[in-house]
Amino acid sequence: MAKQKEEKTNVMRVLDQKKVPYTAHSYPVGDAAPDGVTVARLLGQDPAAVFKTLVAKGASGGHYVFDIPVEAALDLKKAAKAVGEKSVAMLPAKELLPLTGYVHGGCSPVGMKKRFPTVFHQSCLDHGTICVSAGKVGFQVELKPADLIALVGAATADIIVEG
Repeated sequence: MAKQKEEKTNVMRVLDQKKVPYTAHSYPVGDAAPDGVTVARLLGQDPAAVFKTLVAKGASGGHYVFDIPVEAALDLKKAAKAVGEKSVAMLPAKELLPLTGYVHGGCSPVGMKKRFPTVFHQSCLDHGTICVSAGKVGFQVELKPADLIALVGAATADIIVEG
């Protein structure tokens, strides 16, 4: 019997090309992309170590990428301060695909059409590995935060709303 070929996303190809070690994970997808906490549960991961990728537009017109734990909410004031903007606003969903090449629910900090300033919530450094989208709904990659930060040239900061 032929072995089923593992599906590779563009994110996985970039990680392979840059020789960044990772573990691929997949989860079942229904009609809509599940929220991040559901994804963490489906993967048996701690939601604090599963990060969602958000894209915002600054007052200057620049675009920024923020990666935060799936249970958290982005603090727009802290995010703006972290990237040196007066203010930032979430990018409308319809603008995500043309700008990044990714759909809502499948956005990854790795392999966007263009490299944008990226900031991870500082808690990523508290984990041995974190999961981020593999660039397609239903797929995640797990890797060391330091490897991911180095790959995308990211910074870390406190950018979430305190619960």
